[in-house]
Amino acid sequence: MGVRAPTKSRAKIEAPAEDVHEEIDVGPLSRMIGYALRRAQLAVFDDFIASLAELNLRPAQFSVLLLLDRSPGSTQSAVAASLGIKRANFVAMMDDLEDRGLAARTVSPSDKRSHAIFLTENGRKTLDRARALAQRHEARQIAKLGEGGVETLLMLLGRLAK
Repeated sequence: MGVRAPTKSRAKIEAPAEDVHEEIDVGPLSRMIGYALRRAQLAVFDDFIASLAELNLRPAQFSVLLLLDRSPGSTQSAVAASLGIKRANFVAMMDDLEDRGLAARTVSPSDKRSHAIFLTENGRKTLDRARALAQRHEARQIAKLGEGGVETLLMLLGRLAK
C-alpha cells in the first residue's frame, strides 16, 4: 500500500468587497475588426435587452415577432433561415412564444409537414409596445453615431457581410 503525500491547503481567494474594474490595455485587440464589432454588439444588445425588459423579450424573439407581423403564415423554417437561427433553437423559441400566447402554429396549408406561424392578438399588442421601446433604443444608438453615422455604419457593415 502506497503512502499518500499530504495535500497542500489552497489559499482561499476572496473577491474585493466592491466591484472594481481595472483598465487593461487590450493592445492589438483594439485594432481588430472582430473585437470592435463584438464589443459594439454587446453594448447595443445590453441596451436593447434593458429596453425590452418590461416585456421579457430577447432580441431574437423581437425579430421573430417583427417577421411574423410582416409575413403572417410563414413557415418556421423560412423564419428561422431568414434570421439565421438554428432549427432546434428556433423550435424552442417558438415553444416559448406560443406558451406566452404571443404566436401560434398551425399546419401549413401548402405543406402538411410544415408549420405556418402567426402573431396572436396578444403578440400584436406586445409587438406594438416593443416597437415603441425599440424606437427609443434606436434613437439612443443613432445619437451616439452622430450625423451621417448610421448610413456610414450600415454601408460598412454591409460590405463585411458580403
